[in-house]
Amino acid sequence: MEKVKNMYRIFIVEDDETIASLLSEKLRTWGYDTETVRDFSSVSAEVLAYDPHLVLLDIKLPFYNGFHWCQMIRKESAVPIVFLSSASDNMNIVMAMNMGGDDFIAKPFDMDVLIAKIQAILRRTYDMSKETRDPEYRGLTLKADDQTAVYENQTVELTRNEFKIMSILMSQPGKIISRDEMMQKLWQTNEFVDDNTLTVNVTRLRRKLEQIGLSDFIITRKGVGYMI
Repeated sequence: MEKVKNMYRIFIVEDDETIASLLSEKLRTWGYDTETVRDFSSVSAEVLAYDPHLVLLDIKLPFYNGFHWCQMIRKESAVPIVFLSSASDNMNIVMAMNMGGDDFIAKPFDMDVLIAKIQAILRRTYDMSKETRDPEYRGLTLKADDQTAVYENQTVELTRNEFKIMSILMSQPGKIISRDEMMQKLWQTNEFVDDNTLTVNVTRLRRKLEQIGLSDFIITRKGVGYMI
């Protein structure tokens, strides 16, 4: 794998000092700038102060768990959040996605897989920010500058994954996009991604669209994929 040339900042929220140190050391060898949390009672404040391009977040932490801090961060920032946890049962994965997480990697993890995922997320997130055209379909507009969906003067904020799902579907209205194709475009691979992760993201996206008056905007073709 080619090492990154741009300096991205990654914030590490991990209470195991050995793991945190190994993560920081490995990421720095790949050209990333890193910071690890100092005060576990003010994680979100430290994240916002550091202004990272990506957050690595454990679930089991002192004071409050990672789900709590993900919610707090999401109130202020759309920064990509990757959960790292040994509690990798389906319930925790679903919770992580519902709280606003972008990915979930189970411990113990392969460091090269982690680096590959981080590279893919950063590439997708910050390449997407360069897009200037705001796609529209049947009155719904996607705003790339702040990752929102606007319909009849109502606005809802989307996570990076939710925005990307809408962008993919709106690029080919009326066409069924297979789950495999969707996962490939979202994560550049489906090899390391739990299939349930896509389902959770689509379900959460539907709820947000309903908030601004768009019910049944995304249609499921069972066993095939999604379309608008």
